[in-house]
Amino acid sequence: MQSQTMSKTKKLILSAMLLALTIVLSRFLSINTPLLVIGFSFVPVVLSAIWLGPKYTAIMYGIADVIGALLFPFGTFFIGFTISAICKGLIYGIVLYKKGEELTDKELIIRLIIACTLVIGLISLIMNAIWLVIMYDKAFFAVLMTRLVPELIMIPVQVITIFVLIKALKPITNKYLFD
Repeated sequence: MQSQTMSKTKKLILSAMLLALTIVLSRFLSINTPLLVIGFSFVPVVLSAIWLGPKYTAIMYGIADVIGALLFPFGTFFIGFTISAICKGLIYGIVLYKKGEELTDKELIIRLIIACTLVIGLISLIMNAIWLVIMYDKAFFAVLMTRLVPELIMIPVQVITIFVLIKALKPITNKYLFD
């Protein structure tokens, strides 16, 4: 197994590119309703978690949320969703990052299932439902049930999407990102 290292300059540049991609995917290429967001903005966040780790990913996703909300708002800015974004970045990073080593296919799939289930279950369903209850004064159970099926469908979508992308990007990342 080859060792994977990345300079701080490369990490900063990659973080900035993934941050921009997160904003574009979340603000322009997603379907946003008051109770649910359907899109692929998770892709750069999960890639950041795998390549850069929890610290970079949490900071990047928090900044992306604030910039996106300020420059391209869908409604009123609410700090709860920024906290959710930071927590998502932390969870993805903690579960998916393996410093200095490449994940095997089996390891990657298991970690993706765990990470996506934790993020969707704890953050997207429960934490974001709490923020929506606070914002719209709706019943928690009603908000939770409205979001349950679409969010659960996203677990396999996220796992498959990221696994396929990681496999497809492997030659590029090995050549340009890692020394």
